[in-house]
Amino acid sequence: MRNSFLFTFLVFVSFSMFGQNAMTAITKINAKYASVKDYKVQVEVKASIPMIKILPSKAMIYFKQKNKFKIVSKGIVLLPKQGFSELYEFLAQPSKYMAVYGGFELINGVKAHEVNVIPDEATNEMVLAKLWMDEENNVVLKSQITTKSNGTILTYYEYADQLKFGLPSKMTFEIDVKKFKIPKSVAADINNSKKEKTKEKKKGTIVINLSDYIVNKGIEDTFFSK
Repeated sequence: MRNSFLFTFLVFVSFSMFGQNAMTAITKINAKYASVKDYKVQVEVKASIPMIKILPSKAMIYFKQKNKFKIVSKGIVLLPKQGFSELYEFLAQPSKYMAVYGGFELINGVKAHEVNVIPDEATNEMVLAKLWMDEENNVVLKSQITTKSNGTILTYYEYADQLKFGLPSKMTFEIDVKKFKIPKSVAADINNSKKEKTKEKKKGTIVINLSDYIVNKGIEDTFFSK
């Protein structure tokens, strides 16, 4: 009986510690994100979507705390916002979710701790977020975000010269083609032949390379309303 009680107590303590560690990791990532008051960056987007041919595109992304986000491009840019500002805006509101530690895995040789983020509001667009974090550098290496409107989006993050700000140099999104909302205006050549339909895949990828960041140099609020 005593051993059973001790085991139960240790399990309870372990889960409590994991929960605290999960929130601590998120708090550190939030602090790094908060240090970025604004930025602009050049992006190159390459999409590989089954049944659809989409040409590579280039754009400028502008961001300013807390929730100003703008894309400037001559063409149409296929860009999932869930991996950009929307995720971090949500994480910055710890009262709206519960964080549970989920173990770890190696990602490109780095021990990444998994944290499951569960929203406490049924009306929230985000249903569940799984984050794999590099706790040494306080950045997200991988995320799996399940939303009501776009299904599940898996994202891999790579970092270079803007690691100190937690700003990625490359993002690779894996999307559920049947659920992800692809803009109707995207230039596409769709092959509707029966033969091609039988080979249709459910997953697509969007690769975004980011370069020439300009961070914390100031962007006027009026720019985002133009």
